Amino acid sequence: MGIKEEQLAALAAELEKCSACPLRNDCRAPVGWYGCPNSPILFIGEGPGGVEDDYGCPLIGPSGQLLDKALWSVQMTRDRVLTTNIIKCRPKGNRTPDLAEADFCAKTWLERELAILQPKVIVALGSVAMHYLGEPDMRITRQRGKWFRSSQGFDCIATFHPSYILRQYGHAQVQAKWDVYHDLQLARAKAAEACPDYNLCSDDPVDLFSIFTKRSV
Repeated sequence: MGIKEEQLAALAAELEKCSACPLRNDCRAPVGWYGCPNSPILFIGEGPGGVEDDYGCPLIGPSGQLLDKALWSVQMTRDRVLTTNIIKCRPKGNRTPDLAEADFCAKTWLERELAILQPKVIVALGSVAMHYLGEPDMRITRQRGKWFRSSQGFDCIATFHPSYILRQYGHAQVQAKWDVYHDLQLARAKAAEACPDYNLCSDDPVDLFSIFTKRSV
């Protein structure tokens, strides 16, 4: 086990015991991260939904399955990147976390993840992640596909959260999928430029349900 793996394992043990905010009262347990700690690219979503809370893996439900397809289309797989969330506990009713919740949880956990991972590229999936990494007045419809520097000094690009795409229909959904495809191409190219010897794609897509089992807590 490498240094990053050891540090993340210690952090995960702390996260499992977290009860620092009321969100912990309405979920099975916190949901951490998944993927390769040495990856140059990190994907940050909003927070776990019901399926994520059940299995303890970020982005494993319908949104995650769509993300997996999008990643595969640009030659990336979940085991060769790393995925996490701004919020670690599922908000009751799968609601979108508010800015105060996102800020509190991210300062408690995500900042420590970033300090360990030191990614070359961060992809913000949706407005919650984008607002935390960037500015509260940023709008995903204007900002997606454009590079910005986070306050922590990381190169970031925002794109639509997969859940947004799932809520679209017809032409709007097709256009959103193409937008995400192009955004992921930009992110992949920058990550590959930073770490040209790192392989971002396995031979086959990853079946997360073969790795994670339903939690009993």
